Amino acid sequence: MTDREARHRLRMARKKAAVDATVTRATEERGVLLLLTGNGKGKSTSAFGMAARALGHGLRVAVAQFIKGRSDTGEARFFRALPGVAWHVLGEGFTWETRDRDRDTTLARRGWAVAQSLLADPANQLVILDELTYPLRYGYLDIEPVLADLRRRPSHQHVVITGRGAPTALHEAADTVTEMGDSKHAFRAGVAPQRGIDL
Repeated sequence: MTDREARHRLRMARKKAAVDATVTRATEERGVLLLLTGNGKGKSTSAFGMAARALGHGLRVAVAQFIKGRSDTGEARFFRALPGVAWHVLGEGFTWETRDRDRDTTLARRGWAVAQSLLADPANQLVILDELTYPLRYGYLDIEPVLADLRRRPSHQHVVITGRGAPTALHEAADTVTEMGDSKHAFRAGVAPQRGIDL
């Protein structure tokens, strides 16, 4: 064995010991709150990847899409056809499209009533609140009642919240926060949104 191979094995053995120690300490079993935010692409896509993973384990999934008004996206077509998935489109398009604050507020509050019912149902083992950060950011929904509903959910239930500009209080409440970065995007180079990638 070369010195390089020996050093590599030693480094990997140390790494394995550190990872194993972390796994051993992680013994708490409960539902987690995940926040996927930031300006980069992939927040909703990551959430729907978790939906696929949950379904693969036989868990029941509920999705509430705030802001977005389309039900013809690839993910909607795919997941709506599967047993064990409840899919709700609660918006009429992004706020810069609607430009009607009162209507957006009404829709957000109506949508939150749907989300409350999903969070209160113990049969829903994963609840995805897609683009929820926008109604919070623009003041269509108050953060404190939302956080209270999240705290009251069944203890085994996992929740994923997506969207840019997540409020600080949501960061603090979440168990896992991922900030999606944006260093380059085809859209800014004039490439139209693509089916299967963006839609």
